[in-house]
Amino acid sequence: MSAMITVEEALARVLASADAPLEQERVVLEAAYGRVLAHDIKALRTQPPFANSAMDGYAVRAADTAQAPLTLTVIGESAAGHAFRSALGPGEALRIFTGAPMPEGADAIVIQEDVRREGDRISLAAAALAGDNLRQAGMDFRAGEALIAAGRRLTPRDVALAAAANHTHVPVRRRARVAILATGDELVPPGGTLGPAQIIASNNYAVAGLVEATGAIAIDLGIAVDELGALRDAVGRARGDRADVLVTLGGASVGDYDLVQQALVAEGMELGFWRIAMRPGKPLMHGRIGAMRVLGLPGNPTSSAVCAVLFLRPLIRALHGEPDPGADPSQPARLAVDLPANGPRQDYMRASLGRGPDGILVATPAAVQDSSLVKTMARADGLIVRPVRAEPAKAGDACRIIPFHGLGV
Repeated sequence: MSAMITVEEALARVLASADAPLEQERVVLEAAYGRVLAHDIKALRTQPPFANSAMDGYAVRAADTAQAPLTLTVIGESAAGHAFRSALGPGEALRIFTGAPMPEGADAIVIQEDVRREGDRISLAAAALAGDNLRQAGMDFRAGEALIAAGRRLTPRDVALAAAANHTHVPVRRRARVAILATGDELVPPGGTLGPAQIIASNNYAVAGLVEATGAIAIDLGIAVDELGALRDAVGRARGDRADVLVTLGGASVGDYDLVQQALVAEGMELGFWRIAMRPGKPLMHGRIGAMRVLGLPGNPTSSAVCAVLFLRPLIRALHGEPDPGADPSQPARLAVDLPANGPRQDYMRASLGRGPDGILVATPAAVQDSSLVKTMARADGLIVRPVRAEPAKAGDACRIIPFHGLGV
């Protein structure tokens, strides 16, 4: 029997199987949300392309106002999309609105609240300074400037910036295709008829949700029974669907009915590892079938979800070319209760999270940590990470937690 490897070593091997980011493709802006940028985006234009007013008011020559109080003559107006075509001369002012181009000769805006107008004359009580309430050309960005770095998952704000820079398409990484196969004679899909020894399959929904939340495409291969031919057929379907990753759920151990590893090896899998010093999730399997990466997640619902967070999500991020895909997702917190010493496996305890009086997160572990409990996992806010052979801990002690928020679980 192979020895267990550490979580850190397992993650390094999983990420190494990504080899290089997936190929790039160009998509229209409307399809760019959540996609990972393949190359830097540079501005195709200068923004704003001309000096313009930041406020509603009057464009003036600052030097004309030095002897305020005084009056100036209004010679016209400038509105957004409708520039005033003449230059501003001595003693003149121009009615101007937010976003409107500055007329030639003007170098300041006096806001309308600071002006009294009678006909075509305005009175100013105080002098204006050059640059007041004025947006200079290129204040936002200039043509050729790098705006968004490669490897970033594009937010709505990023897409808006690309649009402002006059891009209609952006180069992104192809979305990873992740085939998900639930296995086991005991599994029935929701709504199906349960036999006396059967349960409803649910792991595939949690994993598919995480896959989509990470920006990849989830491909449902359904449920395969515990029969070598059925399992091999499902692997063939994953290949036919051009899966970049095949995720199997359950059956990766070495029991009499755990046939998944046998089927994968029969289909040409090069086994990387299959036992990790962690709880839950020890029987996680990793390998390759040609270009297709394989992750065999444990069958217990909590085990599969935790392993998906720790290994599948980083693998997808690596395939998409995101920077530092294996970055530690944990953060500091405090324990709400005492905890006993930990054993030889790194422990991930389901926990609720709240804020203490000082604003620091406080973690309360669920009373029962059995990895088969779907409700416990659904009600948890995150995981308390207990290192291998950690000493007993007291309420109030520092700990590390992995919040679920933002991870797609």
